[in-house]
Amino acid sequence: MLPDTRADAAHPDTRDSERGAAVVDFVLVGSLLTLLFLAIIQLTLVLHVRNTLIDAASSGARYGTLADRTPAHARQRAAELIGTALNADYARDISTSEVEFQGIRTLEVTIKAPLPVVGMFGVPVSVLEVKGHAALAG
Repeated sequence: MLPDTRADAAHPDTRDSERGAAVVDFVLVGSLLTLLFLAIIQLTLVLHVRNTLIDAASSGARYGTLADRTPAHARQRAAELIGTALNADYARDISTSEVEFQGIRTLEVTIKAPLPVVGMFGVPVSVLEVKGHAALAG
């Protein structure tokens, strides 16, 4: 009879001790990659919400500085834009004020909104604050 030259023949318990290791490796690596993917998606969502709020604040400020408009119109316009793009819950705390920004008298629209933590669900405390400015005439 010829000798068995396989590595498993010299150490018969090696193959048995590694049985099922591929399944464990797959689950561990798959879980890590899934978590990383979900974190990237959530970061993208947070940036989208932030950019949308900045755009709504700026557009509201520009709208409020038109000749026949008031700061109340600016708040209403910003709330409409947020309600259309995101959700009306993000438009609960909108304020306007006249400030001097870089030496120019401007209308400032400030939006405070929840930071989305899981999906679009955020903490009820206003964490995210953005501002938009537009120059006032005269």
